[in-house]
Amino acid sequence: MKNFSTVGARLAVATLFAASVALPATAMECKFLPNAPDQHLVVKGDTLWGISGKFLEHPWCWPQVWNMNREEISNPHWIYPGQIVYFDRSKGRLSLHKPGEGDDGLPDPGITRLSPQLRTEGLGSNAIPGIPSGVIEPFLSQPLIVEADELKDAPQIVAAQEGHIYLGKDEKAYVAGELKDNTSFQVFRPSTPLHDPATGKIVAYEAFYLGTVKLVTPAKKAGEAHAFTVTSVKQEMGVGSLLRAAPPTPLQNYAPHQPRQKIDARVMSNYGGVGAAGQNSVISINRGSLDGLDMGSVLQLYHFGKTVDDPRENKGALSFQRKTVKLPDEEFGSVFVFRVFKHVSYGLIMQVREPVQIGDVAKSPE
Repeated sequence: MKNFSTVGARLAVATLFAASVALPATAMECKFLPNAPDQHLVVKGDTLWGISGKFLEHPWCWPQVWNMNREEISNPHWIYPGQIVYFDRSKGRLSLHKPGEGDDGLPDPGITRLSPQLRTEGLGSNAIPGIPSGVIEPFLSQPLIVEADELKDAPQIVAAQEGHIYLGKDEKAYVAGELKDNTSFQVFRPSTPLHDPATGKIVAYEAFYLGTVKLVTPAKKAGEAHAFTVTSVKQEMGVGSLLRAAPPTPLQNYAPHQPRQKIDARVMSNYGGVGAAGQNSVISINRGSLDGLDMGSVLQLYHFGKTVDDPRENKGALSFQRKTVKLPDEEFGSVFVFRVFKHVSYGLIMQVREPVQIGDVAKSPE
């Protein structure tokens, strides 16, 4: 197993502790557990979320106690199996240095401080992930969500290879529509409409992922189709299937953080169509990048408070005169946002005491 070098560790930690964390004005205070251990030996299979849960009441807010800034939060490849995470009780923070020893997390004189980007690229691939990344990997490169305004302009397969109803790998597909200089596309068909629980309106569609195609010969003039080759097939694709430009390869590691602005969202769907979802399940919510969410945002989950009759006001009242009172939303877990679209986001349920249901509330931590 490749180990984290002493020099690399010192440079990485120096960079982390020299930067101040950029947090919202309403950031939640990170509190340590009263029975937190003095240290934890990092082993293969650990996640930063799991390690933080041994020390903190809210595992997601560990970037604050590591003093990480936004750039470092975006891709935190810096803790490796074999290292020890120490709890510095006197300073209220976590550290890779034993309290009272070493450089206390500050750069040594004469050491060149590396930027987060250079540091990330140079530390290798054995760093532990922020969350159980294997759970969300299938969701990172597939479209999943198609905004309503994207459908009208999506290129479409208008003809299949002669004599074929459905297309297979390496076969030809003919496409009409504007490609916008893209050459690699994912193929999908709109599936389940996602309704905003608050308004009832359709805000997006869950896309049924079919496979990928690659441009071979672009159309030479208006009214002519583009020629494509099918590069992969997951489900049946054919005439009428829609195309969307393949997204760039996403980051495989994320650090949790509080949203940059206040979020008040509702759960729209539990992926796979189940009625209720538990820990490590994927849900969609009715807020996205235009609302201030980004990858790594953490929200608290609440059951939406019911509206009930107010017995104080309804003595002898007729049915149409009866007054009601709303019960408070009840917090019961947290969700980690890992894929963000304009109006919709996907999140991984991290901790819940009860099942998550459509219509539940997802809010900024308080």
